[in-house]
Formats: sequence, structure tokens, C-alpha cells
Amino acid sequence: MIIITGAAGFISSCLVARLNELGYKELVLVDDFSHEDRKKNYESKEFKELVDRKSFISWLDENQRFCQFVIHLGARTDTTEFSKEIFDELNLEYSKQVWNKCIEHALPLIYASSAATYGGGELGYDDNHEVIESLKPLNPYGDSKNDFDIWALKQKRKPFFWAGLKFFNVYGPNEYHKGRMASVVFHAFNQIKEKGSMKLFRSHNPEYKNGEQLRDFVYVKDVAEVIVFLMEHRKNSGLYNLGTGEARTFLDLTKATFKAMDRKEDISFIDTPEDIRDKYQYYTEANMAKLQGIGYDKPFTTLEEGVKDYVNNYLEEVKML
Repeated sequence: MIIITGAAGFISSCLVARLNELGYKELVLVDDFSHEDRKKNYESKEFKELVDRKSFISWLDENQRFCQFVIHLGARTDTTEFSKEIFDELNLEYSKQVWNKCIEHALPLIYASSAATYGGGELGYDDNHEVIESLKPLNPYGDSKNDFDIWALKQKRKPFFWAGLKFFNVYGPNEYHKGRMASVVFHAFNQIKEKGSMKLFRSHNPEYKNGEQLRDFVYVKDVAEVIVFLMEHRKNSGLYNLGTGEARTFLDLTKATFKAMDRKEDISFIDTPEDIRDKYQYYTEANMAKLQGIGYDKPFTTLEEGVKDYVNNYLEEVKML
């Protein structure tokens, strides 16, 4: 059985869909399944069992002999949450428990890190183990992810294969429940549908014009492909960037959304909310050489292709992946 945590969430549910397509049906889905609004992310999927997040560790002790792999993507991902205690509990300490159980039961592990660990990008965006301790994330979420990366690298005992994936700006189907934290494509689609226009955050950095803040936007289907590759590869443990390797502007993203919806562009700008203004990343771009160096050679979906697929085949049809 393959275990996937965070299975009612965005990336994990898309991964489950891809695994089902590839013939993987013996899946154990782990999450807090009390949120009715997330049920449609997993109810149509094929799986073996649903396990509550709080009972997962004990469940694993009892069922480890039937398990082959752990993909730990469950986490608190709200970058506007500033309670360190919440992140320490859900992202750091829980992940340590999962890591240690994978060692105890000889299970390979893939877990979710984040590009938020890179902070303002002062040290670049290279998934080099030597710089991890020097990174300065901009918020408690990024701190929690970097703290775990640092902890994992320092461990003398590690799963026989492990990979920590630094997700960049992931967008795509099944993110409807994320509210403020959903992708700009999701928000753009809904604003354009309702009002015919889209408001982007104004730049508060003189080095960037309005709307020309740059991010590495990666389509969730590509993320799933990389995870499947690593799950089947099971060599070359370490931290890996997971972006496309090409930064694009929020204007590019929004214009692609207008085009996919066959609407006339109408874009204006509003101030970035003060609670995140000082913690805002103006540029991210993943160095993807490390992943490519171990044999991953599939091309990444272009921004225009990804937005078109997401808008036309999921958002407009109100369809799940």
C-alpha cells in the first residue's frame, strides 16, 4: 500500500488521481476528513482506506508490513498564519514522527518542503544542502519547512530513500477549498467571471513594476509526475526543487487566464495587504538541474498550456481532477 497524507487537500488529491490512472489502487489516504467541503477531492478516487491524521502513527505501527511507501504532503500551508506554535505542531513535530516511523519500519519517504524556505532569495534558489541552514524564510510557514529540512539533513539515521520537495507556486484543479491561499489563476477566473476584470497586487518594490512580480508557476499535474518518478526511482536521496525553472510575471498569468476564458483583458492594481507586504516574495525561480541530473527528463507544461487546461477543463466545467 502507498500512504498519502494531506489526501483531502490540493496536491495530494491530484497525486491520487494520477496514481489511479497509472493503476495504483492500494492507496491509504490520511487527513482530517471532517471537512465536508473537501470531500469531493477524494470521494471519486479509488483507495484502500481512509485514516484520520491523528491516528495515523498508531495505524502505521499496526499495518506497516502491508505498506511500501509514504508520501507525506499533509501540512498547514497558510503563509498568512503567524502562530509559530501551530506550525511547530503540524509541520515540524508531526513530520519528525513520520520520518522516524519510516526509519523504524524501513519505508521510503517523500515529503513536502517549500520554496518559501528561500525567503527573499538572497542566497538564490539552489537546492544545495550546504546553504539550507543559512536560508532566511519570510514567515513562520517557511520557517517550519526549513526547520524540518535542517533537522532531516542532520539526522544520522534516515529512511533508505527520502526526498524533500521544495514546491514553488503550484496551481491547478482541486484547490477550490484553499480560500485566500488558492492560486492567482483560481482567483482570476472567479473575478473575471463575476466582474469581467482582475485586480492584482501593486508592487511596493521600486525594482518591479506593477504586475511584474515574478514567480515560478508549476502546474499540479507536473508536480504529480515528479512525485511518481521519485517514488519509482528510489535513489539519490535529498532535497529537490520542484518548479519549472522559468519565472513568469503575474501579468503573464492573468493575461493567459483572460485568453483561456476568451475575455477582453481588464487588469488593475490594489495595494498588497499590510499583513503580508513586508513578507512578500518578488521573485522565485527554481534551479531544476539537480532533479534533471538524476534522470527526470519530462518537459514541464508551459504557463499558457497549464492555465488553458485548468480553466477550460476544470474551472469552467466545475470539475475535479
